[in-house]
Amino acid sequence: MTQKSDLKSKLKKLKEIVAWFDEQEEADVEAGLAKVKEGAELIKESRRELKNIENEFEKVKKEIDVEEIGVDEVKLNSQKKDIDEVDIDDIPF
Repeated sequence: MTQKSDLKSKLKKLKEIVAWFDEQEEADVEAGLAKVKEGAELIKESRRELKNIENEFEKVKKEIDVEEIGVDEVKLNSQKKDIDEVDIDDIPF
């Protein structure tokens, strides 16, 4: 199962747990405790998956930043070359 669909299924299960609690007319402490434990585990697993997803986004962002730095360096080198080609005698002051 992919990370996206796994996270999606966990969130769906959490919604089902919330709906179960909303539908209860009488308190069933034992069943409620089991649902709370299941929900807590789903939340922990979802947080881990979200952290992994966040890390992947950070990797992509760093790759983009590196590529942008490379482009900026090329622009600067090009501008420096243009400046180096200026003849001092052509400057009007």
